[in-house]
Amino acid sequence: MSAESDLIQLYSGRILALAADIPHTERLDAPDASVKKRSPLCGSTVTVDVTLEDGRIAAFGQDVKACALGQAAAAVVGQNAIGRTRAEIEAARDALRAMLKSDGPAPPAPFDGLEVLRPARDYKNRHASILLAVEATAEAVAEAEAARCV
Repeated sequence: MSAESDLIQLYSGRILALAADIPHTERLDAPDASVKKRSPLCGSTVTVDVTLEDGRIAAFGQDVKACALGQAAAAVVGQNAIGRTRAEIEAARDALRAMLKSDGPAPPAPFDGLEVLRPARDYKNRHASILLAVEATAEAVAEAEAARCV
């Protein structure tokens, strides 16, 4: 199989379906924190807004300008972010990073849908785009918590 056909296989029907149905694509009017992350390699960007209540994400918005892989990751994050704690978001981020970089296990539920991106582990130039949504969410939650402690 050629590298080109491998890349075509990477964009499975499931990944394309996720990319076409990203939830929470409206930015929040008054978020507790907003974080924009950009992949310097491909130029993909994700901006995440969060509000917190009792240490959990109460509202979530995202603006996603990424390839289908980054969009699919943002869809899974968006489907599951509300109600999650900082620790849960960070665990998902760390597990996704390990899955891509060292063939670790899929992220824990409810973020186990990120398993669909496992074939991308062989495409290191795609990793940053895939990680944008969960990294931005983790950073936004951390910033929102820090702002409340001031």
